[in-house]
Amino acid sequence: MLEVANLSKKYGKTLAVDDVGFTVPDGRVGILLGPNGAGKSTVIKSIAGLLRYKGSIRIQGIDSRETEAKKCFAYVPEIPNMYEALTVREHIEFITRAYGTEVSEEEIGQLLEKFELDDKQDKLGNELSKGMMQKVSICCALIIKPRVILLDEPMVGLDPAAIKELKTVILELRDSGCTVLISTHMLEMVKELWDVTFVMDKGHILGTYVKEDLANEDLEELFFKVTGQAEKNERGEHSQEIIPDHSGNADSTEDGR
Repeated sequence: MLEVANLSKKYGKTLAVDDVGFTVPDGRVGILLGPNGAGKSTVIKSIAGLLRYKGSIRIQGIDSRETEAKKCFAYVPEIPNMYEALTVREHIEFITRAYGTEVSEEEIGQLLEKFELDDKQDKLGNELSKGMMQKVSICCALIIKPRVILLDEPMVGLDPAAIKELKTVILELRDSGCTVLISTHMLEMVKELWDVTFVMDKGHILGTYVKEDLANEDLEELFFKVTGQAEKNERGEHSQEIIPDHSGNADSTEDGR
């Protein structure tokens, strides 16, 4: 289970996330949706332990800052980072050692084959394409057999075969009791995956929606209705998120979420 309560984050004097709270139970797939500037990236980075924040984040009932919580948590960032001097296989082996996870050579081989990396396992990190780096990042997250997994725009950069495989893996994780949270703007990619959706805008959760309660309502229509994005687009408005620059001052960008 992933529990976020009273989460707030300021960049300078700018309040990017204001008293956000939501829960994704075991064996469920949660989707965090929001337009540019909604504050999704701030929430994701807070959960992943990359930002200081006010509030509470608990993983399987344990404070997310505790080592025991980190051991059962996996994170797939939107932009993967590879060690240039490690091969694909060495990345996975490094993660298993860091987490102290018992994994057989057969399990590693099966995972590499599943994401069509078995013939690329000797390639170095600086030899990989964006898509291959994304696959390696996903493999590194899966190999620790997490109980809670966070995926930030996981479909970006993947080829159709990898997207199909990742969807299958996400459903398998859910069915095994794993908690899954996906942050994305690619609504078509998650429409058959989600169990609960959190719609966010301007630093707030505007609504929580359970799939069973919405009958056949389309996720995209729900998103536009709740955020009012259709009206904004007609008026030519665009939202932005305030993020910190390297000097510690607040700055804005259309790429922020």
